Amino acid sequence: MAQTVFPPISRSYIENFQYSFWYKQFSHVSPKSTVIRPLDDSFRSYLEANGVIIPEGSEDIPVYSTLSDHESSEDEGKQASNSRTERYSFPQLDEQIRDAIKRYGAVFPKLNWTSPKDAAWVLPSLKCTAPADVYLSLKSSDFVSHDLDASLAFEGCKENISSPTYYPTPHVLELVLKKWYPIDRGREFRCFVRSEILLAISQRDPNYYPSLNELGTKENILQSITRFWVQHIRGKFPGGSDYVFDIYLTRDLSSGHILDFNPYHQKTDSLLFTYDELYQLLESATVCMASATSESLVNPPAIFRIIDSHSHPNATGSVPSNQHNSVPFDALQVSTGNDIATFARLWEERLKQNLHAESDDESGGENN
Repeated sequence: MAQTVFPPISRSYIENFQYSFWYKQFSHVSPKSTVIRPLDDSFRSYLEANGVIIPEGSEDIPVYSTLSDHESSEDEGKQASNSRTERYSFPQLDEQIRDAIKRYGAVFPKLNWTSPKDAAWVLPSLKCTAPADVYLSLKSSDFVSHDLDASLAFEGCKENISSPTYYPTPHVLELVLKKWYPIDRGREFRCFVRSEILLAISQRDPNYYPSLNELGTKENILQSITRFWVQHIRGKFPGGSDYVFDIYLTRDLSSGHILDFNPYHQKTDSLLFTYDELYQLLESATVCMASATSESLVNPPAIFRIIDSHSHPNATGSVPSNQHNSVPFDALQVSTGNDIATFARLWEERLKQNLHAESDDESGGENN
């Protein structure tokens, strides 16, 4: 059967790329993670609602106030006038998130398929140390809307194409809490696999890294990723033989960790390749393998591309990722159901708490 640029896409194929569907199989070579599934309908409604509202009880802030009695009365009056604002509270989910934070120190959130990377402008590095941080990052992201709408999540599936009136049923929503740790973006790579052939590897971050261009480094990376794929992934992914995986290499570039699996689909960014180029690589690899007489040619060497100079056409310099999603902070309604002033006071309390902690450290206190 002749190959096509993209494999046939079905709902079941896309479902296999949900974090909970593959994590157990690869947990030994992936960042430590906690999956909370299913999330109830009220949480889906919260994520779909307009405005950025922090659920009540989700902030890890001491219950004390520096407001005078007069200011407190004014605040209560404002709360009464805003009684029409929808309020949310997820105490059970708060507790599950706090348990994960206690276990890992800090977490990086995502839903079934998508992480709120475009929300880094409101929460730098997406390091979440309280349930409120998790909710704020999800609510501030445009990307995660993909995971809320079944018509977006399963766009292009053969069920949709066969019937113009077909609308996919809602899927079970999940919250993934990965252990947070600082990432060296120069060690992230995206790998393209088609028909269980590792076709290509691309640098993931579109910036020039001199270390990647040092003599011998590129060949070492290619060998390490290929070896990792053969040992840990090939023939084991539950979603079949067509997939894209992201890998984060160790400092010595000898091994790595799986960050994510993505569908081999046009919605998955092909980075330094085009899908037409990848199709040509597939055709060439198929011919090569058909005529091979040696076991060493079971998988032809993958094509590896990096940003090799500051003038590379795909290099973005130091432009922040997803900067189109950064909006003025005062354009948001970020609170426990009130206005931006309430949110500002909450952050002021948190800053004071941090200052107290720093003062304790300077006087000999221990940081646990």
